[in-house]
Amino acid sequence: MIERARWRDVFRHAEFRALFVAGVLSVAGDQLARIALSVLVFERTASAGLTALTYALTYIPDLLFGPLLAGFADRYPRRQVMIVSDLARAVLVALMAIEALPLWLVILLLLGLQAFGSPFNAARAATLPVVLPGDHYVLGKAANDMVVQFSQVLGFGAGGVVVVAVGTSGGLLLDSATFLVSAALIAVGVQRRPAPTAEQDATEPKNGYFKDLAAGLSLVSRTPSLRALVALAAIAGFYVTVEGLAIPYADEIGGGPEAAGLLLAASPAGAVIGMWLITLLPPERRMRLIGPLAVAACVPLVFCVLQPGLLPTVALWALSGLASAYHLPTSAAFVQAVPDHQRGQAFGVASTALKSSQGLGILVAGLVADQTSPSLALAVVGGAGVLAALAAGAAWTRARRTRTDAAT
Repeated sequence: MIERARWRDVFRHAEFRALFVAGVLSVAGDQLARIALSVLVFERTASAGLTALTYALTYIPDLLFGPLLAGFADRYPRRQVMIVSDLARAVLVALMAIEALPLWLVILLLLGLQAFGSPFNAARAATLPVVLPGDHYVLGKAANDMVVQFSQVLGFGAGGVVVVAVGTSGGLLLDSATFLVSAALIAVGVQRRPAPTAEQDATEPKNGYFKDLAAGLSLVSRTPSLRALVALAAIAGFYVTVEGLAIPYADEIGGGPEAAGLLLAASPAGAVIGMWLITLLPPERRMRLIGPLAVAACVPLVFCVLQPGLLPTVALWALSGLASAYHLPTSAAFVQAVPDHQRGQAFGVASTALKSSQGLGILVAGLVADQTSPSLALAVVGGAGVLAALAAGAAWTRARRTRTDAAT
């Protein structure tokens, strides 16, 4: 029987501490940039649809670049991939801070920024199981996801205030600095390791990049449990719409950038609490709760149609975030089920499905909001999310039952 890991055991790993702090800086700054760009677009256009479109563009590039660029994490040293990606993003965000740039050029830079996020995230996700052995990985994954959500609370919660205080350009420059510090932490705190390799005959030629890409796609598509886990992760595309419509929704209920920042902080704050609670459960119970929690993450959005006011909406979005903690056992089960030499590529496939669903969901919600209202749009996507989560949860139950039967 595997001994259950403790939080202090996880944080004794120096490399994990470096990755942990780098994640705090990188994600908090990234959320600050999203606030700044959303405010910039809404001030220039006064359009909920264009504001949501801009926010959606922070997810859409993964549709094109996710599997293609994530594979670099399996072909090059992962520490090197993370450092180069961080430095590139620092430069792109600094360029976005130039006030004279036209909006279309800012959007192109945003696409480049998100493209470099694919190899960075794949390399970091694939490094964690190497840094944290055994059950330490599960708690480490929880800590990593919790800090991502907490960083979003910091970035979103303070984002509106910071943008008002220093302007959109100042917020973007702060984001650039977080990427620089993140790169420095990884360079100092993470060990050099060679690129991972598959177990094969030394006389055989190394597979080509696109052959590895096809292998990663095939692995996910032909494995029922991995397909179901990816589908459950993609449910985020429904409830993440609160992020794209927070500013227009805050305006609809009579708030401003500060109210939008509070609304945006609600979901990640709830997720932090939810992930802490879910780590207290036995592993088997976590697996059983994945489907029901995916449904519960979408239900609160339906009540937005009532326009209940700022604080009740904060509570609803926090409940949605609380239930979204199902992503922790979902992603941990996915990564641990994939061989090390394919983790980067498989993560890219899963990340593409996740980010593409989020971008598409925000875009559709924005279009619906332009024709109706932000509150009604949130209710519509929330209801659709409930139905999709029920189907994905049923697929996961079938896959687990089949796997259990095969094991016996």
